[in-house]
Amino acid sequence: MSILIYAESSSEGKFKKVAFELASYAKKVAESLNTTVTAITVNNTNASDLSKYGVDKVLKVSNDKLKNFTAKAYADVIKQAAEKESVKLVLLSSTTDSLYMAPLVAVGLNASFASNVVGLPLSTSPFQVKRTAFSNKAFAITELETEVKVLSLAKNSYGLVENNSTLAEEDFAPTLNDGDFSVKVESVEKASGKVTIADADVVVSGGRGLKGPENWGLVEDLAAVLGAATACSKPVSDLGWRPHSEHVGQTGKPVATNLYIAIGISGAIQHIAGISSSKVKVVINSDAEAPFFKVADYGIVGDAFDIVPRLTAKLKEFKANNS
Repeated sequence: MSILIYAESSSEGKFKKVAFELASYAKKVAESLNTTVTAITVNNTNASDLSKYGVDKVLKVSNDKLKNFTAKAYADVIKQAAEKESVKLVLLSSTTDSLYMAPLVAVGLNASFASNVVGLPLSTSPFQVKRTAFSNKAFAITELETEVKVLSLAKNSYGLVENNSTLAEEDFAPTLNDGDFSVKVESVEKASGKVTIADADVVVSGGRGLKGPENWGLVEDLAAVLGAATACSKPVSDLGWRPHSEHVGQTGKPVATNLYIAIGISGAIQHIAGISSSKVKVVINSDAEAPFFKVADYGIVGDAFDIVPRLTAKLKEFKANNS
């Protein structure tokens, strides 16, 4: 009984960081169950990196029809891989694509499904996991009773753990159902920038306190020093200052980064809910009564136009002295 993970790739065919986190998690679970880890990849250019994180076998799918993500088609591919390997545990990440198709995978396998898993199973008999609930305001202990189980791992909840293995690679040609492609992808808009929000460990986000798109250099300069992704609040994207692909929060892209810096964001409840899983939250705002300060790990009350350039300069100086 192997564990199956879906090792997600970018449109360029390179693994996303979440694939390695999922592999690290799967390897630890596999050790407790005395089994192996199998990964399935779709149109990936090089699967060898998975061996660094404990994957024993990879099923490689290469098909132009799967060039663009379609939830039903991808879910069926994973279902067929699970059936081929007779797996009892399927692990997915918490990216938008994986969360979209996870219930479809569970239905196809007649499996139970638990999302937002934040740690190793508390027990394997019965099978129990800890999950976030109520927009990350609480935890729930969930027991999965079906023979086959599907879990989605919350981002940055486990981390990367190298565990070298000998990787066996196998080409896999699943049967593709034309009915799974009823949703057509007309175009794909890619977010610009060196680091995407989905892959970032650090996010620097700006709000209406920056007063206009012409001042976004403050966010971009700080992000460049930190190797971070840039993001924004919903009002900023609604005003057209920044693209909607940068909107983070409960109504945008949820993030679970190691560091989240909010500049000029008051902290609407939807925004806070969407970033609450981030490990360290830093807020810079001139309003000492801004709701964000109540959930921040560190807060600076002051003018962002004064504080952020000074912070960026200090970080540049620190990096120069330690390079």
